[in-house]
Amino acid sequence: MTSPLKRNNVHIMGSGSRTLLFVNGFGCDQSIWRFITPSFSSRFQLVLFDHVGAGLSESSAYDPDKHGSLQGYAQDLLDICQELNLTDVTLIGHSVGAMIGMLAAIKAPEYFRQLQLLCLSPYYLNETNYHGGFDQQDMKQMLAFMDQDFMGWVDTFAPFVMGNPDQPSLAEELLHSLCQNDPTIAKRFARVIFLSDNRPDVSLCKVPCLFIQCARDLVAPLEVGDFLQATLPASELVTLPVSGHCPHVSAPALTREVMETYLAA
Repeated sequence: MTSPLKRNNVHIMGSGSRTLLFVNGFGCDQSIWRFITPSFSSRFQLVLFDHVGAGLSESSAYDPDKHGSLQGYAQDLLDICQELNLTDVTLIGHSVGAMIGMLAAIKAPEYFRQLQLLCLSPYYLNETNYHGGFDQQDMKQMLAFMDQDFMGWVDTFAPFVMGNPDQPSLAEELLHSLCQNDPTIAKRFARVIFLSDNRPDVSLCKVPCLFIQCARDLVAPLEVGDFLQATLPASELVTLPVSGHCPHVSAPALTREVMETYLAA
């Protein structure tokens, strides 16, 4: 059996008694954190990895059954924690990586000290009493477009997610990362992400949580943050006065400041 460290292209850097474990969002590899990590590396051990099918992970380790739900990706994360004998971890997750991190913390809370979750959404669809950001028909059309023309979809999806049209280089960053993904796995992963309803799981999380959201995010609107805080009243919710779904790329200094405050609490 392949080691989880090889399977997920795990890299360890920095030094310190506490560990920060970074969990990427959809389509991203671990390099997406490079605007954040330098300020932490002198004080913390940093663990970074790629989801199976992304970056330099081993695509051959992809299991359609296991990775047919976010729980499978959460188990990959826990495999890494076990392999490295991690404890007292601060998990920093973005988007679906945040949801994967929360699921891992629900299943094995003994590994984690706190969760810092950027732009988390447990459910992306709109319903009568819930605003996830996407209507059913829009989601259906988006997934059909992705199936028919993956690269064309990437060209449209990256600027939509990044949400800063005045800084096109940011979308290029995400576009480049998406293009490194195995297209077949990426299509399946996208369906798992956008069609999963993890709202019932949120209330099961017992690890302290910081939710970081953006004031203008088309992927995870403010109503999602309201749902998260209402579901976990003991959590902390911080809204950054920025646009887009990737504040660790578009507003890294502001994001680091909020993260540092919670780390010191």
